[in-house]
Amino acid sequence: MSACRTIFLIVCLLLLLPGCQRDTEEAKVRKVIMAIERAAEEKDIRTILSHLSKTYHDSRGYDFNGVKGLLLSYFFRNQRISVYLTNLDVTADSVSARATFQAVLSAADKTGSAVGVIPDALGIYAFEVVFSKESEEWMVVTSTWERLGDAPLGKAQ
Repeated sequence: MSACRTIFLIVCLLLLLPGCQRDTEEAKVRKVIMAIERAAEEKDIRTILSHLSKTYHDSRGYDFNGVKGLLLSYFFRNQRISVYLTNLDVTADSVSARATFQAVLSAADKTGSAVGVIPDALGIYAFEVVFSKESEEWMVVTSTWERLGDAPLGKAQ
C-alpha cells in the first residue's frame, strides 16, 4: 500500500511542477507586448499607457504625453482597429529587454455592411522596442518603427 501511495504522490508532484515554474524574462516581455496588442484592438489607452514608462522618449520626439496624443488621434479617427504581430523576437536580461517584430495594422469604420470588411487604412511596420524594469514591471522606454513597403515603384526594398 505504501508503494502505491508513494507513486501517487510522485505523480501528483510531477503534475504540479509545471505550475511552479517561473516565467522567463523573455516570456514576461512577450506578455506585455500581447497585452498592448489586445489593448490597441480594444482602443484601451489606459492599458497601453500602463506599459509605457513615464520617462519614455524616442528619436521622433515623442514622449509619454506625445504617445498618448498619437493614440487618442488614431483611435478617434478609426472605429475598428486590428493588429497582427509577426516575427516577434525578444532578448532580455534582469534589467533590460529588446523586442523586434513586424505589425500589420488596419483600421476601418463599422458600417454594418460588406464595405466595412475592407480596411480604410493598412500598413506594415517594423518595430524595435526597448524595455526597462521599473518596480519589477517591464515598461517600454523607447521604440523605433518604420513603415515597410513605402519605397517608390521599381526600387528594391
